[in-house]
Amino acid sequence: MRKTILSLTALCFALLAFSQRVPFNLSPSGEYMFAQRDTCQLFMSVYDPTPESETSIEGRQKPTILFAFGGGFISGSRNSREYLYWFRRLCDNGYRVITMDYRLGLKGKGNIGITQVGAIYDAIEVGVEDMYAATAYIIDNAEALGVDPANIVISGSSAGAIISLQAEWHLCNRSGHAAMLPKDFRYAGVMSFSGAILSRNGKIRFEREPAPVLFFHGTTDKIVTYNKIALLKNRFEGSGSLSKTFAKEGYNYNIFRYQGNNHEIAASFMKNVPEQLRFLEENVMRAKKRIVDATVSDPDIKVWQANSTKDVYKNN
Repeated sequence: MRKTILSLTALCFALLAFSQRVPFNLSPSGEYMFAQRDTCQLFMSVYDPTPESETSIEGRQKPTILFAFGGGFISGSRNSREYLYWFRRLCDNGYRVITMDYRLGLKGKGNIGITQVGAIYDAIEVGVEDMYAATAYIIDNAEALGVDPANIVISGSSAGAIISLQAEWHLCNRSGHAAMLPKDFRYAGVMSFSGAILSRNGKIRFEREPAPVLFFHGTTDKIVTYNKIALLKNRFEGSGSLSKTFAKEGYNYNIFRYQGNNHEIAASFMKNVPEQLRFLEENVMRAKKRIVDATVSDPDIKVWQANSTKDVYKNN
């Protein structure tokens, strides 16, 4: 268990390049400061749908995707080149993408081990607070941004996926920083690339039904656990464990379990775009309780064997 929790420190290297480098630059249509913190200003970048793309289905505007980058709460950038090709695919399919800054709560703290779960939790909660601040800014400026505030899907990679799942969990329970958002506000969906939820109070429960959630995760991920880690009241539950709760409670979800893959699934955006688009169109827009539980074996996704930071670098 100690080895697994210690591996959480490797999250700082989880912002990994796609095997195919991005062949172009994609410029945002606008950049906006959404929060002023003691030590920094937080900005968001807006990528509008591609001109002449289909921006609605059956007369309803397609969701806006609010994205949080990966990087282990230590590094990363909202406009990192590695994400741009994926942003372009979403924009070409009529979706608006907003990518946000958040404070890096573990930056400068060195290795985080089993006795420092509190530091990991605090870093997650800082990220959640910033995601809520970005959401509040979007709600307040919805008309100017061209966003339907009732149609926001949150998404993230690795650390950003943890923030997204944690944000939805708190919102369903009206806990943490959820009071920052209007009482009746709901996210329209969540897309998680190798994410998890960290509870310091035992089993993870939802007081009200969560929005539809799309999980992508490698079954042998040793950086963000696929199953769960439990130590006293601390529970870190990944996609495999969370999907069991969703199935038991009858929640709306899709999970794609990448058999034998590790943390490379955190950067698998371009490998599963069709699954993303169908989830957005069917589960989110058409509100279908379309449950998908799939085990995937994809030889085109290189297994990095990311058991340590040395392994991560070796395979990039």
